[in-house]
Amino acid sequence: MAKTGIFFHPIMGQRNWPVIGNKYQGFPEAFGDLLKEGDVVLLESPEAPQGLLEACHSEDYLKGVKASWYWEGAVRSVGGCVRAAEEVLRGNLKNALVFAVAAGHHASRDFGWGGTYLSCSAPTVHNLRQKGLAQRVAILDTDCHHGDGTRSFFHQDRDTLHVCFCHMDYVSPDGTKVDVAIPYGIKDEDYLGKVEEEFCRRAREFRPEIILHNFGHDTCVGDYGDRGLSPSFFPRLAQRIKDLAEEICSGRYIVITHGGARRDIAEEIFPEIARILRS
Repeated sequence: MAKTGIFFHPIMGQRNWPVIGNKYQGFPEAFGDLLKEGDVVLLESPEAPQGLLEACHSEDYLKGVKASWYWEGAVRSVGGCVRAAEEVLRGNLKNALVFAVAAGHHASRDFGWGGTYLSCSAPTVHNLRQKGLAQRVAILDTDCHHGDGTRSFFHQDRDTLHVCFCHMDYVSPDGTKVDVAIPYGIKDEDYLGKVEEEFCRRAREFRPEIILHNFGHDTCVGDYGDRGLSPSFFPRLAQRIKDLAEEICSGRYIVITHGGARRDIAEEIFPEIARILRS
């Protein structure tokens, strides 16, 4: 039976990363006995292939990121996402939780900001398509901020559904690019209702072959993108999207850690999310 993969590299727990700080300092130990139970496997995130990075980022931009102190964390974050999605599509894993540092949804071809300097989603999707493993991909972004980098790669791509929960409302003419404004002080149930209406409904119609989830917890009470959500919200969100993935794309679901700097929240929610994925 296929297992849940957790993609991590020791360097991710050893440094104080841009914006998110040292929230992974307690990992992978925070998973406790979960890693001994047979249906979860801890895998070391590899470096992303150079060719994939060059296909998505400009030469000059990559040169600058390579010269930075956070390069190894970023390139292994992308590599973990690429490998996880490929292994899930090949049936070697049923789903995955991928840790990311210095890489994510604010990175575009020539620019990166907000603690994310390489794209995770663009190389991942490019690799799946290049190898004929998947064409239609849904990307859900529940980080506090707009996934501008992700949108820049896919804004004209009708085979990618990108739904971003952020600060504004927008729907593209073809309905594949959607932004949903999340107010301050939103209740857990109200946010989940928006996810049901704006992502789950659209994903059922879109019929992706895999769901990639940019999973920030910066929206938690007391974090830097505080929207009023409780810590218990985040496992409930993961459960909802896991159920959707089982309904529409054979359970192919990749959770990619994103924003949020509270170490206590990370250590509370990600082991619980791993338990949900393996169930």
